[in-house]
Amino acid sequence: MGRIRAEVEVSALASAAEELWYDTSRWPTFVDGLAHIAKVEGDWPRAGRVLWDAKVDGRGRVDERVVTHEARVGQTVSVEDDKITGTQRIEFQPSDDGCKVILTLDYRLKLDPPQRQVIDFFARRPLRDSLKRTLKRFRHELEVAPESIVG
Repeated sequence: MGRIRAEVEVSALASAAEELWYDTSRWPTFVDGLAHIAKVEGDWPRAGRVLWDAKVDGRGRVDERVVTHEARVGQTVSVEDDKITGTQRIEFQPSDDGCKVILTLDYRLKLDPPQRQVIDFFARRPLRDSLKRTLKRFRHELEVAPESIVG
């Protein structure tokens, strides 16, 4: 199983960051590769799941099911798509100037064992880059986009 992680400092309260992260209607503005939300089920983000579809030549249908949720701390979801299965964790850590947002993905490629190690070596960097792009866009959406809407 592989593990990748990305983090970003934002100049917003953890509560504001958490509110944006769980607002699935805004995911298309920051989740890397997302084309559209297909369905939200249950008591999201505390329980339930989100099904979303990736852009063409992307991850296909992505299924995120809540494993744990703790308000003002974070959420763990099981995640599965055409190529991987795993666990994704979002954390919100308050700081003096806002908060740190940490996104971690523990994943397993859906391939036969002999191919898995070689493919994983090449898949790790693109997966990490995708998490970084998501958090970079998330920070922009959190810090810049609201100002452009108000102004």
